[in-house]
Amino acid sequence: MSGAGRSDGIGAGQEPAIGLNTLVRLQRRRPAPEPGHRLSLPDGMTAPLGFDAVAVPDRLGPLVVTRLPRVGCVYTDGSHWWWIVPSDSDYALPWPAPAHYSAGALVTGTARLIHRPEGTVPYTPPIPLYLALCRVTGTAPDWSRAVPA
Repeated sequence: MSGAGRSDGIGAGQEPAIGLNTLVRLQRRRPAPEPGHRLSLPDGMTAPLGFDAVAVPDRLGPLVVTRLPRVGCVYTDGSHWWWIVPSDSDYALPWPAPAHYSAGALVTGTARLIHRPEGTVPYTPPIPLYLALCRVTGTAPDWSRAVPA
């Protein structure tokens, strides 16, 4: 192949184009996780979508649970309740304060399981959880807020 050009469509001196998937991954990179340990799933459960966790103060936990159509694995560490959600459930979704989103389901204390759902999947559906949290915190869902002109 003498001087016939490159077969990858890149001319001499040009950098390869970055694909959309690469750009999305770069945008979604997270800072180094907080020190701690990952919540462990009960025996027999699998997380085909990976998993993260959403925490709320203990006082809000029972209020949120009563508003959910389905509850996945829920943990408590004595000051927070933690719900298991599919990985990246924070993408373009700002969880209302005082909720805390933990990528990788990292917790700093010792958490114990307080609810295990039937079946093998640990997830609480993130949109109903988000809406329940908005309701108990008096926060309008992000998509219903007025857009500034």
